[in-house]
Amino acid sequence: MGDLETYLQSFDGEPGYLDWAAFGPLAPAVREEAQGDTELLGSGRSAGIRLVTDHVREARELVADLMDVAMDQVVLQPSATYGLMHAVYGLEGGLMLGRGEFPSLTVAATRAADALGSLELQWLEPPDGRITPDVVRAALTERTRALAVSLVDFRTGYRADLAGLREVIGDRLLIVDAVQAFGMVDADYGAADVVCGHGYKWLRAGRGTGFAWFGDRALERITPVLSGFRGVEGDLPVDEVPAPARSAQAYTVSGPDTLAAARLATALRDVADVGVAAIETELAARTGDVIFFADRYGIPVITPREPEQRAGIVTLEPAPRDAAPLAASLANHGLTVTVRAGRIRVAPHVGTGADTLRLFGDALAAFSSARTW
Repeated sequence: MGDLETYLQSFDGEPGYLDWAAFGPLAPAVREEAQGDTELLGSGRSAGIRLVTDHVREARELVADLMDVAMDQVVLQPSATYGLMHAVYGLEGGLMLGRGEFPSLTVAATRAADALGSLELQWLEPPDGRITPDVVRAALTERTRALAVSLVDFRTGYRADLAGLREVIGDRLLIVDAVQAFGMVDADYGAADVVCGHGYKWLRAGRGTGFAWFGDRALERITPVLSGFRGVEGDLPVDEVPAPARSAQAYTVSGPDTLAAARLATALRDVADVGVAAIETELAARTGDVIFFADRYGIPVITPREPEQRAGIVTLEPAPRDAAPLAASLANHGLTVTVRAGRIRVAPHVGTGADTLRLFGDALAAFSSARTW
């Protein structure tokens, strides 16, 4: 394992950034790797090109190691949305998912159902937005073939119970959007059948760094509808159209971006060196700090209080008349957060320092002192 303190010090951005659930400023090692590999690709030397290309293998291997799965079940994607589209377009029967899921899921599922006619969408609409085992159990039907869910809900920060969901759905497919959690929490990915992630938020790897894992059940039951010419075994398929590969490679459209793979591999190596468990513990402390300040100044929090039920997102839900003044106070104090539909999503990372948390507390104090009860 690497040094956690060294990892924490790699967060070199200016104070005030609390929006990691929207975008993760690139890590120093990622920036250095990208610059070096760009020069290699510009050299025209075959050895340099091969070196950069090998990052595709490295990134897949690191994803597989962090999930404790076989590397041939991991495939790189331009984004998590691409992986989710591969999953839902290849399904038949009932697909259960929350109406409030991130649009990567809801839009892909709706488009697939409209285009193919073989997919029946079974919408879940719990009042608090949490897709719990009890919610799923109450809605299951004989036609349900799969459940799609975010590991961490982008609105509330609720962390789904994958093991509990698996117990409820039996041998149906469990498709997981892990964008808001991968590498940050020690999740039970073995309970899932498909896991899609992306490196541009918490992993600090930038855009284009998506990936997906398709387990044995998924490989058996999900037709590779969107499979392209890179989704076959062997060399370039000229003068023939072979069957899709038997591995996760089948869920590929074209060749991967090797520079993106280099950024992803570098970011994943940083996480693997420190260890997900250590990162999860530190992140729980940072979200706990945010909740502490919110409680201190009477700002309602809708994110679960239990560390095992959250990751890096803390969502505040002030009274309607307070939402705009609170958002303004945060902005005036130099803080970057996401404000949407009257809620304020605060997303610290493990490297969020005391100076940023102090600004957050000052912003809440200023708002509280100006508030008229």
